[in-house]
Amino acid sequence: MVKKLVNREVSWLHFNERVLQEAMDVSNPIIERLRFLGIFSNNRDEFFRVRVATIKRMIQFENEEKRKKDVKPSEILQQILSIVEDQELKFTDTFHRIIKDLQKHHIYLLNENSLDDEQGDFIFQFFNTEVRPLLFPIMLNNLSQPGNLRDNSIYLAAILQDSKGKKEEDYALIMVPDTISRFVQLPPKDGKKFIMFVDDVLRYCMSELFGWMGFDTFSAYTIKLTRDAELDIDHDVSKSFMELMSESIKKRKKGSPVRFVYDDEMPDALYKKLARKLKVTKTDNIRGGGRYHNFKDFMSFPNMGGKNLVYKKSFPSKHPLISHNTSIIDKIKKEDIMLHYPYQSFQYIVDLLREASIDPKVRAIKMTFYRAARDSNVINALINAARNGKNVTVFLEIQARFDEKANIYWSRKLEEEGVKIIKTLPGFKVHSKLMLIRRKESGKNVYYANISTGNFNESTAKVYADDSLLTAHQGITNEVNMLFHLFESPYNPPKFKHLIVAPYYMRNNFMKKINTEIRNAKAGKEAWIIIKLNNLVDKKITSKLYSAAKAGVKINIICRGICILIPGLKGISENINVISIVDKFLEHSRVFVFANGGDTKYYLSSADWMVRNFDHRFETAAPIYDKKLQSEVMAMLKLQLSDNTKARMVNSKDNNEYVQTKSKTKVRSQFKTFEMFSQ
Repeated sequence: MVKKLVNREVSWLHFNERVLQEAMDVSNPIIERLRFLGIFSNNRDEFFRVRVATIKRMIQFENEEKRKKDVKPSEILQQILSIVEDQELKFTDTFHRIIKDLQKHHIYLLNENSLDDEQGDFIFQFFNTEVRPLLFPIMLNNLSQPGNLRDNSIYLAAILQDSKGKKEEDYALIMVPDTISRFVQLPPKDGKKFIMFVDDVLRYCMSELFGWMGFDTFSAYTIKLTRDAELDIDHDVSKSFMELMSESIKKRKKGSPVRFVYDDEMPDALYKKLARKLKVTKTDNIRGGGRYHNFKDFMSFPNMGGKNLVYKKSFPSKHPLISHNTSIIDKIKKEDIMLHYPYQSFQYIVDLLREASIDPKVRAIKMTFYRAARDSNVINALINAARNGKNVTVFLEIQARFDEKANIYWSRKLEEEGVKIIKTLPGFKVHSKLMLIRRKESGKNVYYANISTGNFNESTAKVYADDSLLTAHQGITNEVNMLFHLFESPYNPPKFKHLIVAPYYMRNNFMKKINTEIRNAKAGKEAWIIIKLNNLVDKKITSKLYSAAKAGVKINIICRGICILIPGLKGISENINVISIVDKFLEHSRVFVFANGGDTKYYLSSADWMVRNFDHRFETAAPIYDKKLQSEVMAMLKLQLSDNTKARMVNSKDNNEYVQTKSKTKVRSQFKTFEMFSQ
């Protein structure tokens, strides 16, 4: 029997390997390669906290699950751990290669055993002024609650000894502080630059912490505990949903362990003592590794060697339709505008909100938020609008994973400033990225909308590739207004003519569009589909794509992350091509184009094709009606489909191999897109 689907967890691991490939790619600047190691590590941590934790819960109900599924969760977990082990070998080898390559640029990574006297004095001084005030060791014998160890933080498990034998051996746990940089830059010498892990600073300065206790010999080994990140929400009817979420976030910090990693140089006696104290069992993923963990910190590795060690800085292009010191609302009134981040500036959105906040004709502003920036100018603009007497309404998704705490803070802050907060919807997440401005023009309400594939977040807009539609099309904008009403009363959904909305109609609507392509292919008409998204996981729509491919519909898919579909299967998916692009910027936009017999239909969306997006989230797909904007979007898609530098083949026999073409011209689509918008 032909295997038709790839397991979603395995596909995700394939995606993260593409991130690792960027660290391995010697054509990338060396500091960027280190940062890709950080991204890979951070991704994997979240994978264990969410996906592996879910599989472990499923294993607890193995007997029930095996009646429902072809593959048992325990088998999937073993497959995951095998792939992770293989990737870890590649990761470690890549790390050591990069460290050697850094030396070619006169940058040296030091440890506690490689300092000269002058460097040692510097480290002692740094420790006592910057590090020591942040340290609060736990004596291992006194540890009563394993939940006291912070999730995803690194600790040094230290053995304390007295060389004279007067003191009995003891053990301590020291959390490596995360409120300072993980990397300490030492004074340069003889044209060389030096850097050191804070972990090794602690190792070098153990006597400063424990010498007074009579110990003079020390050894320390890194450990890290990763916990289940699922929120266990108590349904106490006497508490508000906000209170329940706040309590659940606190509980997450003490969730069940799903992975325990440690320095495999650790003595067996210390390992057994830690496992007993931390209540780590054989059912948890236990992995020995090198002396360093939490490589996510490499995402902020300092550049010590000049511009050529990092990517050349990219500057967003000015939008040709929005000139300086002119009304953006007036421009949108005349024609639809699209912004493409980071190729064009997110600042236009902040400027639009600033304009709306003081425009005497603007009566109201509505927005959705999923992930806001830490110091959000967008939220500050909304607060300013409220202070200017505008009616401001915000749906701020409290259930956005790992951003719950920040969103609770912003929700309370906005309410204090008089902004109306639409309460979150238990059981559903609002993932749509929507802004609506209502103006009173000639006695009538006129609406202006912004529909985006990405968050209203000025920080991520610099590194996430997203598309954002600004429109005054009253059919679309009125339906955006209907959506905001729907968030407050989701039980009587209206009919939408322009927008495609989940959880009501989205899967069926896209299935109908695929069916149209099937009919057109059979009738000899133009029939093709281009799909760009982050994840393709929904089995129903995957099956429909297979049917379309069999019927002769040509399908090109650009899928950055998880893809369960397998292209190139004989008689099944030979008309499907799937690539993934992992490069300088994170591909985040979702765009869907259907040939429609020559009357091509374009949509941009907040939604991936996953069960959660179709059935458990409020998502929006908006049509692109303007012909110039359609051409602009198609030009970007064609660049990506012709990428022969950073595009990989997905789920083919050469899975994750870089796309090879006969063309001698190198096409790196992200760089080419910058060129396109700078002309």
